[in-house]
Amino acid sequence: MQRVGRHGRQPPEGGPMENGVGQEPGTPEPPGPAAPRAARARPRLVFHTQLAHGSPTGRIEGFTNVKELYAKIAEVFDISPTEILFCTLNTHKVDMQKLLGGQIGLEDFIFAHVRGETKEVEVTKTEDVLGLTITDNGAGYAFIKRIKEGSIINRLQTVCVGDSIEAINDHTIVGCRHYEVARMLRELPRAQPFTLRLVQPKKAFDMIGQRTRTGKSPGKGRVASGKETLRLRTQGPAVLEEGPSPSEEEAARRVDDLLESYMGIRDSELASTMVEAAKGSPSVAQLAQGLDAVLGEFAFPQEFVAEVWAAVCHPKGNKE
Repeated sequence: MQRVGRHGRQPPEGGPMENGVGQEPGTPEPPGPAAPRAARARPRLVFHTQLAHGSPTGRIEGFTNVKELYAKIAEVFDISPTEILFCTLNTHKVDMQKLLGGQIGLEDFIFAHVRGETKEVEVTKTEDVLGLTITDNGAGYAFIKRIKEGSIINRLQTVCVGDSIEAINDHTIVGCRHYEVARMLRELPRAQPFTLRLVQPKKAFDMIGQRTRTGKSPGKGRVASGKETLRLRTQGPAVLEEGPSPSEEEAARRVDDLLESYMGIRDSELASTMVEAAKGSPSVAQLAQGLDAVLGEFAFPQEFVAEVWAAVCHPKGNKE
């Protein structure tokens, strides 16, 4: 990129200066402090957004993490940031494959799903596993990402994918991370009923426009792998970086599957972090040490760490 101002070039002898002020031939330029070099302007990253149940299109910019993103969206639509349950990219549907995580493609269109009706459901834990996969929005709300077919929860028609879990037995869990919520549910005793207080995403009137997608939908298609994305950071500024390679995406998918089977959570950003750690670890023991240093609160069991290392470093041998 050409810089503002030209340095090192002299005007032709007897000719005008580049700033338009004349100078006698052969007269040296008077000494003085060099003009300050103009700062290189940072690109303005502007994203388009709508409320998923219907709204005009807004424009947001200047955020570095998920909480700031929610605050920007809330400002545009004059709502509280706590009204936003989660966001999807390029679809207004409750599509858990399109959840906004820690990175956004530069051409992605953001749809914000806000609080709808609250409901309470009584559940009896007749099995050790409820059949729920939990994730969270990075801003204090854990919600249901998947319901296993044939499970306890699957038999309860009022519980849906996308429902935010607000309380367990009147104990609020707002502010808890998804793995904490999954742990609470696993530790509930069998045969003893408990109550879930859920908040479902607000829906459009009679679901008009929610079932189908037109070819004119804005932001159609996610930015392909290898393109620049904006990665949001918990601390520090957001950064532009290249998207993951197909092999990295596949490794992250395998690790995400392991997270679901071992812990009942799915978290693509956590999976990507673990893939990076595994790629730099020559052994299971070193990976365990690395994960404990940066993700100690998860308390990953040794056998799970071994599965992660195998899935990333020896994927062919990991397949049956």
